[in-house]
Amino acid sequence: MEGIWINRYRKQLVKSISGPFLETIIRYMKRQDLISAEEVNQIHELSALSDKVKAVIDVLAGKGSTASESLQTFIETTNLQLYLSITIYEPMVQKHIEVLQSKFGSENEIGAVCETSSLKRLTDLLLIDGLTDIQQKEHDVMQTEATRGMKNSPRHVPLDRLFLPLSRVNNPPRISVTVGVAGIGKSTLVKILVYKWLKGDLYRDVTFIFPFMFRELNSFDRISAEKLLKLTFPHITETKHILNGTAKVLLIFDGLDEFKYPLEFSNPQTCTDPKKDIQIDNLIANIIRGTIFSQATVWITSRPTGAGQIPDGIVDRMTELRGFGELEMKEFLGTLFEERPMAIRVFSHIKAHKSLYIMCSVPSFCLMIGLSLAYYLRTSNDGHKAGNFPRTMTEIYTYFFKMILNGDWHEKEQEALKIDQTFSNTKKLIVNLSRLAFYGLIKRRFVFYEQDMKAYSIDLTSLQGSLCTRIFTKDDSNICTVYYFTHITMQEYLAAIYYYTAAKRAIFDLFTDSAMSWPKIGFHNHFKNAVNKSLQSEDGHLDIFVRFLSGLLSPEVNRLLQGLLLTKDEHNSYRASVMHHLQCCLNTDYVISSRTVNIMHCLHELQHTEIAKGVADALRTGCLAGKLTPINCSALAYLLQVSEECMEETNLSNCLSYNIFKSLLPRLLYCHNLRLENNQFKDNVMDLLGSLLSAKDCQIKKISLQNNFVAEDGAKFTADALHVNRKLTILNLQKNSIGHEGAKRIASALKHNGSLKELILSSNCVGDIGATAIAEALKVNRSLTTLNLQSNSISNNGATALTAALKLNEGLIDLNLRENSIGLNGAREIANALRVNKVLRTLDLTANLLHDEGTAAIASAIQENQTLTSLHLQWNFISSEAAKALAQALQSNHSITSLDLQENSIGDEGIIALSAALKCNSVLTSLYLQGTSVGVRGAKALAEALPVNKSLTILDLRGNLVGVAGAKAIASGLKVNNSLRTLNLQENSLGLDGAMCIAIALKYNHSLSHINLLGNRIGESGAKVIAAEIRSKSPHCVVEI
Repeated sequence: MEGIWINRYRKQLVKSISGPFLETIIRYMKRQDLISAEEVNQIHELSALSDKVKAVIDVLAGKGSTASESLQTFIETTNLQLYLSITIYEPMVQKHIEVLQSKFGSENEIGAVCETSSLKRLTDLLLIDGLTDIQQKEHDVMQTEATRGMKNSPRHVPLDRLFLPLSRVNNPPRISVTVGVAGIGKSTLVKILVYKWLKGDLYRDVTFIFPFMFRELNSFDRISAEKLLKLTFPHITETKHILNGTAKVLLIFDGLDEFKYPLEFSNPQTCTDPKKDIQIDNLIANIIRGTIFSQATVWITSRPTGAGQIPDGIVDRMTELRGFGELEMKEFLGTLFEERPMAIRVFSHIKAHKSLYIMCSVPSFCLMIGLSLAYYLRTSNDGHKAGNFPRTMTEIYTYFFKMILNGDWHEKEQEALKIDQTFSNTKKLIVNLSRLAFYGLIKRRFVFYEQDMKAYSIDLTSLQGSLCTRIFTKDDSNICTVYYFTHITMQEYLAAIYYYTAAKRAIFDLFTDSAMSWPKIGFHNHFKNAVNKSLQSEDGHLDIFVRFLSGLLSPEVNRLLQGLLLTKDEHNSYRASVMHHLQCCLNTDYVISSRTVNIMHCLHELQHTEIAKGVADALRTGCLAGKLTPINCSALAYLLQVSEECMEETNLSNCLSYNIFKSLLPRLLYCHNLRLENNQFKDNVMDLLGSLLSAKDCQIKKISLQNNFVAEDGAKFTADALHVNRKLTILNLQKNSIGHEGAKRIASALKHNGSLKELILSSNCVGDIGATAIAEALKVNRSLTTLNLQSNSISNNGATALTAALKLNEGLIDLNLRENSIGLNGAREIANALRVNKVLRTLDLTANLLHDEGTAAIASAIQENQTLTSLHLQWNFISSEAAKALAQALQSNHSITSLDLQENSIGDEGIIALSAALKCNSVLTSLYLQGTSVGVRGAKALAEALPVNKSLTILDLRGNLVGVAGAKAIASGLKVNNSLRTLNLQENSLGLDGAMCIAIALKYNHSLSHINLLGNRIGESGAKVIAAEIRSKSPHCVVEI
């Protein structure tokens, strides 16, 4: 029995058969009568997959060679890759597993990551449609700052489905690219995938995973695919089935951004022979294009700038790693420090400073910032003072650097003499590393090799301890030994230190690696040269370098590094001229770029914050008009990137021109509430705004364009953006000129947009045609909750179309038709809609020529409608008859809480009817009766209702004829009423006597909190008496008199 196939490969079968394939085997064997129904039930009762596979094998093995041969033949004919894996590849696979286990660290190391909440962050990838402009053009730090460290995507894909189809009709991706800024965990993710594959937790059908690192591939010039495989994995002796696709293979290429050769796809040199030696970059391009390893799945990780080399059409799936959320940040800091109080203090400081909090979304930054702050707290005498905490990047990195020199951050700070001695022992190494960092940076090299170490006189034996692990490290492999700084920003920090110290004595351009350059004498000239090089860079690769260079001139950093790398107070002789030059770089024109924004960051590193503070204050108070000079525009762009307050509420009203708006456009992407009112914007600006709202990474939620000159074309640009935008929730176009054609454009977009909640189109000459188009959109739109069509010349025809939509729409809760002309017929149609509609809450029909008959129709409808809560009927020529109809409706309606009848000639008869309704109505809270011809009789009727009614909190009787007698009656009602909070009796001819009656009544009333007695001919002395009386009787009540 031991010789039969099923027993020989038992172990491999148990390991390799997946759940779905096992079910296929069971169904086949049942049809062949080799497994009975009872045996199938027993197998399915088992929970673990491995136990089920073992049970099937045991059943078949017990039935002799026929069953064994049947299983062998079935697997060979239906799943050749699995068959080859079991019978041929197994020895290589076992050796491969051993090699990968040793290469990718111990099980404890990766297993520890898998047990934290970071695992979900790493293994739940964001599915993206491609790279944004910021990702392709900006430094990783600038990307993190611009996006606030948080990536959002409505679509996610878990790691265990990364290489699987998204649906049944899709094909699995061949080329997958995962991007993320430096230090976010791309290489850790690769290790997790390999670790889980080795354990059999995912992709069990993959025979081989071959991980390659681009930093190692740099050592090759020409090589074939076969040689690359054998050199990287010498234990792979049989490559035929791997290269031809018989074996299922996953190729991982980690760190494309570290590859020193650019990839060429526009003019490719095609090669289909895996045994032919070709240029290494050409080999990688052919693998990606599928001419070599055509059947293999390929996964590439990269920083975004590196991934941009691969055309979108070649990439089948692009994903992105998100950064830490707040809980993950807390957990990470908790694991970083043994003492919980220290973790809490460090996190509290990070949370209090938004710029640090944003950077800490990236794990590597969180590590450096966390350790630096903890070191500061342990060693500084004034650490308890929050104002003295390090805030700038240069300060953070300098504390980190001092911690490394100190040897161990857990210790109290060593004596200055001991630090000096430690630094003296490693000074030569640090100087040489800094020189390597600088010249590597300007050559865009971030990975180094032994020849580089020799060229820069770096003693390889001295690369040990925390200096090696925290700042500069190395990796050994079968191919080569590579060296690199622990993070790109650490290389930039050391590069700045080298440049700073060298610039004080250099006489030639330091950006050339030879003495053949124009003389440059003096630190200031060298600083200007560095800044100019940064400004000329298109992708900002020198941005953080010049930030650090500027930061080295700050007083705090000079204090920290004096005696080590800097001379005490030497910054004083450079700082003023440097500050002046940086401001001159901003004072050229209104062209705002990421480079000019970075100059503002440089000023911040210098601790020169006056410009930014002045603009922030003006932005906060809405006083930017006339203040947007070129320098202030740069400061504004900077604030829009770093200030949480400016991002949440960006008030750029009455201060922008076309050119200034165009220059600020990319900086507005991440604003939440953008106010662009009173800027005289025309359609050309709307073209720009449309492109902004259409951008993939646009985060604008609210935008107000009130009181501009937006016309039909501007509405078209806005509508085009609404077709693709999924973030905007409020759009305010009040007081523009979009007309009915513009309204039709926006209506068309509403049929497809599912995110807009509030649309304000008041005063836009929309007319009946525009209203009808919007009504058609409302029949299918389910997201819009508020629609404002005030002052748009809408007649009963437009109202009829809108009401037809209201009968079908299930989303709109607030409709404003104020100041139109819907008339009697329109009112009747609205009344019919109210009998059907169950979602509308607020309806404003102010100034619509309803008259008594139209109002009565509305009143009749609200006897049936029990969802409307607020009804506005001001200026509608309503008399007492319509008021009586409304009063009757209020007696049975249980939903309306606010009724506005201002400026209608209701008179005492109407008020008496409404007062009677108040005695039985228990839901109305606000009643507005300004200018409704209320006289003494009406006031007395209201007064009689006040002791009975328990719901009314606001009663507005401005501009009526209540008089002294009416005031006395109301005062009597107030003595008993305990629900009313606001009473407005302005301009009611109360006189001193009437006002005094009200004041005395407040001795018994303890609920009224606001009363208005203005314009009642009380006189100045009388007003003082009344005010004093009210203060004495009801000190909590605010009185206007």
